[in-house]
Amino acid sequence: MAGKLEGRVAIITGAGGGLGAECARVLASQGAGVVVVDINSAAAEAVAESIRASGGKAIGVSTDVSQEADVKAMVETVVSHFGRIDVLHNNAAILNMEQRQKDRDVINMDVDAWDRAMAVNLRGAMLCCKHAIPEMLKLGRGSVIFATSGLGAQGDVTLSAYAASKAGLMMLAKSVAAQYGKQGVRSNALQIGLAPAENAHETMPAALLTIIRENHLTPELGTPRQIADVVAFLASDESSFITGTTIVADGGFGSHTPSMVGMKALFAQSGSNKM
Repeated sequence: MAGKLEGRVAIITGAGGGLGAECARVLASQGAGVVVVDINSAAAEAVAESIRASGGKAIGVSTDVSQEADVKAMVETVVSHFGRIDVLHNNAAILNMEQRQKDRDVINMDVDAWDRAMAVNLRGAMLCCKHAIPEMLKLGRGSVIFATSGLGAQGDVTLSAYAASKAGLMMLAKSVAAQYGKQGVRSNALQIGLAPAENAHETMPAALLTIIRENHLTPELGTPRQIADVVAFLASDESSFITGTTIVADGGFGSHTPSMVGMKALFAQSGSNKM
C-alpha cells in the first residue's frame, strides 16, 4: 500500500541526528523522497544511506542554513535530483553544550551566542523558505513546517536567545501561511515538548528529567517517533485544512498552571482537594 507521502519530496534541515533524523526516516517510510540536510556532511549522508538501505529514497546535503549561498545551492541540488519540492521541515537549530552555556539570562547573555541562535534558528528557516517556496508555487501546493518549542511561548530563567528565536518561528509560520496560502502553500509551527532520543536520557541529569516528567500530563516523556508522526501528518493531505497555526505536541506540559505539581503534593498531604 502506498504511503500518504508517495511521490512527494521533503527537505528536512538539521536531520543528521536526533529528532530530524527520525523525521527523515518516518517521512521516507511514508513514501517521500527525503533530503537530509545538515551542516555535518557525514551525518547527513549516514542518515540518507540508512534510509536507502531500508528501501527508501534519500540524499544527504551538507548545508549551513544560516548562509544564503549554501541554502540556494541546496535547493538547486534538490530540484536537480528530485525535480520538485513538496515539504520543507525547518528543524535545524543550534543548542549544543557550548551554546547552552552562553545563552543565559539577558544580563549574562553572550551576544555572539544570541547572534548564532538568530542566524541558525530564525534566519536559517527564513532562507530555506525564501528558496524552497518558489518551487512549491510551481506545483500550486506545499507544506512548510517550523520546529518550535514551549520556550518560545513561556518565559524561563535561561536560554533567552533560543526562546526568542523559537517565538519568531511561530510568527514566521503565520506570515508564510498568509502570504502564500491562496497559492496552495500551507505553513504551520510545531511546538515540541521534551522527546529526547534514548541516548539523551543518559546525558541529562536524572533530577531534571524527573522535574520535567512530573509536569507532563502523560505517564512518560515523549519519543522522537511521536514527534515525527505529527510532522508526517502536517506534511500530508490529512492536514489540508490546517494552516497558519501552532500545533502543540508536548504531553500537556504547557497546558496547565505552573502550580499544578505543588498543588497535587499539597492535596495528597492533606487527603483532600478542597480549596
